[in-house]
Amino acid sequence: MRILHTGDWHVGKGIGGISRTDEHQAVLQEIATAAEEQAVDLILVAGDLFDTASPSPEAERIVYRALLDLGRLAPVVVVPGNHDNERRLDAVAPLFESAGVRIRAFVNNAAPLEITTSSGERARIATIPWLSQRHIVKADQLMGLQAAEHGGIYRDRLYRIVEALTAGFDQSAVNLVLAHLTIVGALHGGGERTAQTIFDYTIDAGAFPDDAHYVALGHLHRAQRMPGLCPVHYCGSPLQLDFSDDGSEAKQVLVIEASESTPATVTEVPLSSGRRLRTLEGTLEWLESLRDNTGGDLLRVIVKEKIRVGLADEVRALFPHAVKVLVRPELQGETAARPQRSHNAPHELFGQYLSERDVDDPELVRLFGSLYEECA
Repeated sequence: MRILHTGDWHVGKGIGGISRTDEHQAVLQEIATAAEEQAVDLILVAGDLFDTASPSPEAERIVYRALLDLGRLAPVVVVPGNHDNERRLDAVAPLFESAGVRIRAFVNNAAPLEITTSSGERARIATIPWLSQRHIVKADQLMGLQAAEHGGIYRDRLYRIVEALTAGFDQSAVNLVLAHLTIVGALHGGGERTAQTIFDYTIDAGAFPDDAHYVALGHLHRAQRMPGLCPVHYCGSPLQLDFSDDGSEAKQVLVIEASESTPATVTEVPLSSGRRLRTLEGTLEWLESLRDNTGGDLLRVIVKEKIRVGLADEVRALFPHAVKVLVRPELQGETAARPQRSHNAPHELFGQYLSERDVDDPELVRLFGSLYEECA
């Protein structure tokens, strides 16, 4: 059985006010092409299809079109991530099921989802969507535990849920886990919500049983294998989503080959549709030397110059694809003691502020005066 693992699409996410709709459409088409060329039997989508729980109609169109395209190639199984609205996905689940796309929006106490491929192979899939702190108790209770067993931290509860869902694995099938969660020790890839990836939301990779052929994870945007009793992988995001992603790791989908009697092998299939996010940092003179060497990359430019009116506009004239321009003046010498300011007029305070930062720009002082007069 050949399985394609993808996730963390984050459709609808722009950067610096720039839409990335074309990139998302292109990379999702590239994923569908990879699924067809690799002749996969099953496709797993590990959450965060959207970037927000209230996606735009355009974002919904792109995601739903992509799911239908994938469903024509092989059965598709989807779990929502922390950016998705599980109720919205659950509402459209019956429609997608008729197209070969099974959306498992909630944890339930049923046996793992069973899929029979066109070649007659069987897969049993334990599905674990994103579980927030407030939802973990309900999910835990669905596992049939006694009231006295409902105590414990998030990790303990999630461990019990994994144990209950994987108890239905069958040695005559390919056993899979599809989940959106954080593994202890995993590396971030850039753009994750920090509040939902810290230790309060983690589980050990050892929670997954050794009779699982493969664990397909979403949530962290860096593709990586986690040490465990079975193969545990994050597929990573198909696009760079934030400038904290330095682009050192290639974007990809994973193709897994396994049978009920053989261990899984994992192949990385590279993706190339997304634009590169780059950070340039230096003086204006040095930046000018790079003006013809950035292609179509989206840029964050950090300028090491004294602050002056119009500096950011000069940078944008050099780099039309600059989506963020930051000015970081080089501080000279030791920071002087702050003068007493309690009796100073506003324009004097502003002058002191500029002087402390080694800014000497009369136009900036004039603009401050005009704004102050309008507000006074």
